[in-house]
Amino acid sequence: MSRRVLVTGSGGFVGGHVVAAARTAGGVRLRLLVRTPFQTAAAQEAPVDGVPVDHVPVEYIRGDLTDPDSLRGVCDDVDAVVHCASQVGGDPGLLRRVNDLGTLALVEEARRAGVEQFVYLSTAAVHGRGPFREVRPGQVPIAPVSDTSRTRAAAERHVLATGGTVLRPHLVYGAGDRWVVPGVLTLLRALGARPRGPLGRQSMIDAGTLGHVLLSAALAPAVPEGRVHFVGHPDPVPGDELLTAVAETYGLFPESVPAIPPETAHARLRDHPLARHHLELLTPDHWFTDDRVWADLGHDPGPVFAERFARYAEWYRNPRPVS
Repeated sequence: MSRRVLVTGSGGFVGGHVVAAARTAGGVRLRLLVRTPFQTAAAQEAPVDGVPVDHVPVEYIRGDLTDPDSLRGVCDDVDAVVHCASQVGGDPGLLRRVNDLGTLALVEEARRAGVEQFVYLSTAAVHGRGPFREVRPGQVPIAPVSDTSRTRAAAERHVLATGGTVLRPHLVYGAGDRWVVPGVLTLLRALGARPRGPLGRQSMIDAGTLGHVLLSAALAPAVPEGRVHFVGHPDPVPGDELLTAVAETYGLFPESVPAIPPETAHARLRDHPLARHHLELLTPDHWFTDDRVWADLGHDPGPVFAERFARYAEWYRNPRPVS
């Protein structure tokens, strides 16, 4: 018997990969929440990762997280919800309306409709800046430092209160990435060289694998209590390795270019807030570990970063739409 899954944020980075995962899952019918008819038409025409979404039954339904009344009925006859839509940055009021109150309204609608499983894509950033070394779920407090993270932490509370599942990745890369690798590229170009000294170990996951994990969580048997998983490859990626991979992908620096000391790096980034943010992000460890997510959901995390990233090198050099 097929199961109907409502996906929010299907036109975004990770949401598009959830749709792609459904193509190979079998027995899945998709309902995609869109804000405007234009989005519906675009989604009907656009492929996901190069493959048309009409390989699985897809239904489009209009709704807006900032308008709770528009969500009435969107979860009717739905077995599971995968909630990937979120607002990142910008007006604090909009962040609260989308991430906090919008998620609450969707959770309440899912509960009214009798939805069995609710899965929320959150972020490890709800724990703050770190450093974090081999941290497992429940070992460190929720301590967000931005309005985005605070409102996503509030969304987590709404989901967990009704027995839903929260997945917290740290850095997500792959086809559709507009933040992790582009940010590192901005950092390296602003520095004009690699920074000297070790950088922190980073938990990373490619978006394709994350899409499969989100869908598997939605199709898994429901549990009475809410649960939280970190989602990252078991082998964290040293920041130096990430910078080297990006530099080599774009052919930035010959071996003869010396690395620059930390004080020089910070001086060069004084007028580059985005680049400075990425350097500060990569300096401490952000290493979250959770073997249970792979065992519980029956997934293999797949190849290590160096092998997986190589598959995306051409996409990063010549980015194409994925949804």
